[in-house]
Amino acid sequence: MKILVYGINYSPELIGAGKYTGEMVAWMARQGHEVRVITAPPYYPQWKVEERYSTWRYRREEGEVTIWRCPLYVPAQPSILKRVLHLGSFALSSFFPLMAQRRWKPDHIIGVVPTLFCTPGMRLLAKLSGARTLLHIQDYEVDAMLGLGMAGKSKRGKVARLAAAFERGGLHNVDHVSTISRSMMQKAREKGVADDKIIFFPNWTEVDHFSRVTRAQAGQLRQALGLPDGPKIILYSGNIGEKQGLENVIKAADRLQDRPWLFVIVGQGGGKSRLEQQVNAYGLKNVRFFPLQPYELLPALLKMGDCHLVVQKSGAADAVLPSKLTNILAVGGNAVITAEPQTELGRLCNDYPGIAVCVEPESVEMLVTGISRALAMPENNTVARKYAKRTLDKENVLRQFIADIQD
Repeated sequence: MKILVYGINYSPELIGAGKYTGEMVAWMARQGHEVRVITAPPYYPQWKVEERYSTWRYRREEGEVTIWRCPLYVPAQPSILKRVLHLGSFALSSFFPLMAQRRWKPDHIIGVVPTLFCTPGMRLLAKLSGARTLLHIQDYEVDAMLGLGMAGKSKRGKVARLAAAFERGGLHNVDHVSTISRSMMQKAREKGVADDKIIFFPNWTEVDHFSRVTRAQAGQLRQALGLPDGPKIILYSGNIGEKQGLENVIKAADRLQDRPWLFVIVGQGGGKSRLEQQVNAYGLKNVRFFPLQPYELLPALLKMGDCHLVVQKSGAADAVLPSKLTNILAVGGNAVITAEPQTELGRLCNDYPGIAVCVEPESVEMLVTGISRALAMPENNTVARKYAKRTLDKENVLRQFIADIQD
């Protein structure tokens, strides 16, 4: 098949949609499909374009797939208005290489959300070329924006109504919609997408790659990072942004200064400097910050954690599903998840007792309790590992997805 993948995030970004889109494309190419990609230069989660790429120039890359990198505006400190400009700039600059694919005549166009601003161009190309369209929802941008209060206080205000109407237009006018969780599939139904148009396409993990890591490898990384041997490691690894609410993690660390526990925060994002200032203001000695680690070190990093933090603010838990959780489960880690009981993550913990500890979002007291419970769990979480092997294995997930879009 000829497959065009269109989205703002792509490899070599280490986390989020870029990581999964890059792995998907590489897998498709190895299966013999002819794949092209239209994307942006890597900038996430540090919100800064990597040095060997340009913010303002087009770039074409040739390899097992052909990649067009399109210019975009990347704000150093994203706000709601700056995010809109950021997403809109990519939709505009990518429109021209997108239309150039008309002669290539792709069989399928896979648009990855974010960003919804790209859906009109994707649909136009489909009409001109005869391609089938699929919109893959990694994040419900509008729901996350409204849930976190980024569009103002009212979810019924003018901005909110316009955003919701634009989202409906994108979802209703493509051939299929795929998304990463059962609750996000239900949300698509609630937004008016017909059930026969919805495809389940969860984020995956390389189960064998993560399950083979040893405590000795984790100890070597711990030593390389300069972390002491004694304390239990409470680990957060991933994006440091608005939806995570990591300020409460720092408050929890403040309450737990007398325990032999060390909070290790690994990642980048617009909220990192604020967290560092908060740690300095509290005078905390039990919090350490590190940049994102290379993918080849990720299994050892996760194995190093005695307790993993999968935290989000209230209102974001079903609009966005933390991709970091898949690898934590594969490595057999014990996680504290902040989510309401009725959300996908809340139901996961209820349906698979022992897979993780689920606590109320945005409650420092509950987070502290959850950390204590997670540290008391058996070291190698067999419930988590079995779930990952059965449900999240990369080969199985991608083979099923290709079968679904071919059908």
